[in-house]
Amino acid sequence: MKEEKAYILLAKQEDISNRAAKELIDRGIVYAREKKIKIARGLLPINIKFKIEKMPEAKKIFEDENILVIDKPPYITSEEISKKFKYPLLHRLDKETSGILLLVKNNDFRKKAINEFKNQNVYKEYIAWVSGIISEKEIIDFPVKTIKTKSGAFTKVSAEGEEAITEIEPILAFRSKSKIKAIIHTGKTHQIRAHLKAIEHPIIGDEKYGGEAYKRVMLHHHKFKIFDYEFISPEPRDFKMQEESDNKRKRK
Repeated sequence: MKEEKAYILLAKQEDISNRAAKELIDRGIVYAREKKIKIARGLLPINIKFKIEKMPEAKKIFEDENILVIDKPPYITSEEISKKFKYPLLHRLDKETSGILLLVKNNDFRKKAINEFKNQNVYKEYIAWVSGIISEKEIIDFPVKTIKTKSGAFTKVSAEGEEAITEIEPILAFRSKSKIKAIIHTGKTHQIRAHLKAIEHPIIGDEKYGGEAYKRVMLHHHKFKIFDYEFISPEPRDFKMQEESDNKRKRK
């Protein structure tokens, strides 16, 4: 059977440029035969049909003279959000991580806020779906070290690393997976992802850190506090669908 590169076939199907097709695949929103297309240059049969997931919109949660708070959808980078709203980032979320993202509107607030991060005076709470059953609270206190690679940053538990503390608590458990709350007391790159891998409960969809394949990394920045500000981003629809799906299985 004749084959062609995935992005070229997608470009023909959607009548878009090759570059636009490659960007859609790189975002992680293109599927064929119920599987995500991960490699834009991968070869596929020329008669294959693609499905493109709809890109959710970034929404404003709050704005004043100091900050702009965005409810970030998955599949878009923090830098793209910053460019769209024309303010610099106070912190970052990974491309597939959804939830609260803060942009700053003046340098004075930025300096004060950075000090709050350094002094661990901020509250950062995430929700995640993970493999395996987590039945009780646990504090993961493993130092981590981040390595820069051509494919992006990778963080691992290492005695040579920096202090990293993640507090996890179960919310729900279904057969072979759990929904948990994760509070980070330090802010290291990929900290939650590396810590959950280390205790053998990787995040669903986080294949980079040993998680099972899924549409996206099931990690959501749910609650954030700094100074007198407090923000909440509701669980996204795909998190609730996981729960609904397992409830249906239980009833069978």
